[in-house]
Amino acid sequence: MPGAVKSEAVVLRSIRYGEADRILHLYTPHYGRVSAIAKGVRRTRSRFGGRLEPFFRLHIEMHEGRGELLTVTGASTVDAHPRLRGDAGAIDAAARACDAVSRMFETSEPHPNVFNLLCRHLHLLDERPEHATRGRSLSFRLKLLHAAGFAPQLGACASCGDSEHLTSFSGAAGGVVCSACEAGSFPIGAEAHDFMTGSLGRPLAESPAAVDGVLGQVERAISAMLEHHAHLRLMPAA
Repeated sequence: MPGAVKSEAVVLRSIRYGEADRILHLYTPHYGRVSAIAKGVRRTRSRFGGRLEPFFRLHIEMHEGRGELLTVTGASTVDAHPRLRGDAGAIDAAARACDAVSRMFETSEPHPNVFNLLCRHLHLLDERPEHATRGRSLSFRLKLLHAAGFAPQLGACASCGDSEHLTSFSGAAGGVVCSACEAGSFPIGAEAHDFMTGSLGRPLAESPAAVDGVLGQVERAISAMLEHHAHLRLMPAA
């Protein structure tokens, strides 16, 4: 990205640096995750105001110099998500979503679908902050798994291909497994299986509902996939 860079971006994280600067972790549709420094942004008269805070969706202008960090030269707000910021549960869900994107997609490889998914999730949290549920957060993570190429096999046993007696889940195998292949797996019920299938097959706004026990099985399955195939552990879903 030589010279000037213009892009939409979501602020994943904003870190105080020095006396008046901030280091930003940004997610963009065409440059993946980038890091940039916003100089003087914490001064009272900064032209950036408060728009370089987490969860802001921006049109951002940056310059690539000799260092590892880009330098922010301009920014305008696309969506500040003001209602989200007034609800503790929505703020927590948004922070965990941004952390998941930052850690699962930490390179400059472009994933426009991930950018769009994150924007959609933040929009839904802002539209109805009271809907910041664990189920919605897990549906979001399942879609991230799919975008990363780690979607679990759910239609047949991930070990032998049998479509009957799918009673367990194996992160190592990559999905549900039948009773004959369940070594090293953990039990998963039909409702958890249906939740995962529904989450991957529906828009995020139509995420299925489930009780806590079912969501616990789903979260364990997501964690197993990430640990075995991406060597990652995420914060628990909100």
